[in-house]
Amino acid sequence: MERILVVDDEKNYLVVLEALLSEAGYEVAAAQGGARALALVQDAEPDLVVTDMRMPQMSGLDLIRRLKDRYPDLPVVVMTAFGTVENAVEAMKLGATDYISKPFENTELLLTVEKSLKVRRLLFQNRLLRQELEGYGELIGDSPSMREVYALVDKVAATRATVLLNGESGTGKELIARAIHERSPRAQEPFVAVNCMALTETLLESELFGHEKGAFTGAAARRKGRFEMAHQGTLFLDEVGELGAAVQVKLLRVLQEKTFERVGGNQAISVDVRIVAASNRDLALAVEEGSFREDLFYRLNVVRIDVPPLAERREDLPALVAHFVKKYAAEVGRAAPQVSKEAMEMIYQHSWPGNVRELENALERAVILAGSAITPTDLPLELRPEAGKEAGFTELPTGVNLVDALEDLEKRMILRALAEADGVAAHAAEALGLTKSNLAYKIKKYALS
Repeated sequence: MERILVVDDEKNYLVVLEALLSEAGYEVAAAQGGARALALVQDAEPDLVVTDMRMPQMSGLDLIRRLKDRYPDLPVVVMTAFGTVENAVEAMKLGATDYISKPFENTELLLTVEKSLKVRRLLFQNRLLRQELEGYGELIGDSPSMREVYALVDKVAATRATVLLNGESGTGKELIARAIHERSPRAQEPFVAVNCMALTETLLESELFGHEKGAFTGAAARRKGRFEMAHQGTLFLDEVGELGAAVQVKLLRVLQEKTFERVGGNQAISVDVRIVAASNRDLALAVEEGSFREDLFYRLNVVRIDVPPLAERREDLPALVAHFVKKYAAEVGRAAPQVSKEAMEMIYQHSWPGNVRELENALERAVILAGSAITPTDLPLELRPEAGKEAGFTELPTGVNLVDALEDLEKRMILRALAEADGVAAHAAEALGLTKSNLAYKIKKYALS
């Protein structure tokens, strides 16, 4: 069911519009004024906004500006009793999809609404087609392990099955969840994500299931939860293994009965939501330990997709590096720098405990710092081989006295500085913090060439 947000400063007009559009089969939310509309639009997630032009405090034109800044793809129909060409042109320039003059016939409004929604559907279908042509969105890689993931995504997307994504943090589990949603029959409905680890149990229950006015201190109004927002779409529960016992019970009921109550309420609310859950923990082990319900585990673990860590798909590094360098170069408005051979070797040698997220952060930093090419000095310190050696004592040489060890380190540092300076002693001396004569003495001392 498509959602429409109607906005007008006249309460009676809102009642009439809400009744008309509800009878036509739409889900309708009403906002008295532009400020209220902006507060509602995030929770209501409408497919279309129908707004009056003339309103106090915030006009329809001002509302369009604000909406288009935040939600550029959201269609807006403007209603106005002052249906001049100038008003219509101004509204369309700001991004309105259509306008209608008051007073209007009911059929005229319904036709205008349906036309705007049809445009939105076509835009969405075009976006899906582009995604199919471009691959799997921001999922990058053609390694055997990633091809297995893509195959499972394609098989499960068309079904209603609950999916459990298992993998380390930073491996791209939310991107996989989005790929499942975008290839499913629910693609035109909302994709709603919740990080179960980011909130306390009390706040998470309200976040998932919503609350009634007065349910707890600070609950000044009824609020929809993420389940209602994701109706007919997909709800992504990230770090589901962190759910507390009470929320686990309520989640199990939704999965079994497709109903729940808001916090502080007693009315059963029915929802049609496809669940994709993710965890970096072994939930089977959590069941054995007693921290996760066995019946909930089996409800979530209908189809399991194991997401490989970056260390197990190193053949995807060139494609990932190229993608992130291009992405962040575009963000800062510059040409994408080349990645030097030495920097690429460091990228290959690193273990990437933070997975793709760590790689992305490292390359964002490198693009900002780099000149025409990304070099080892543009990469984070922890990627450099010597950084790990400085972190502890495990890499310290044994059976060697201090003088010999220091001389060996000094020789290696000089050789590396000379190599990076293409043999120019003056540049190597500057990098090492030495004078040219001091460096020449050490080169002679250690018989270095």
